[in-house]
Amino acid sequence: MKYTEEHEWLRVEDDVVVVGITAHAAEQLGDVVFVELPEEGSEVAKDDEVVVIESVKAASDILAPLDGEIVEVNGPLVDEPGKVNEDPEGEAWFFKMKVEDLSALDELMDEAAYKDFIG
Repeated sequence: MKYTEEHEWLRVEDDVVVVGITAHAAEQLGDVVFVELPEEGSEVAKDDEVVVIESVKAASDILAPLDGEIVEVNGPLVDEPGKVNEDPEGEAWFFKMKVEDLSALDELMDEAAYKDFIG
């Protein structure tokens, strides 16, 4: 897995990248009460706002970590936003995207670097 400074995780599965937020981010947000996901098929550029999360503490935007196309969203999160707190790095992924250049992942942090970052 790779990590961004915005506390997103990325996991490559076959030819798509799965994106979610880290357990650290979910903990900082508190109880998540609302999730708005992007449209499947939409083209996004790195740093575009693609997901809106609201918790009892704050509202937050999730940014696209890479350029690409949203090919799948995790629809059940809309009805069960609390899953983000229960399993942020597993079942509570936000979207899957197809990226043209997987080597862009090389610029992101690995787990050890992310742990140092949140230190």
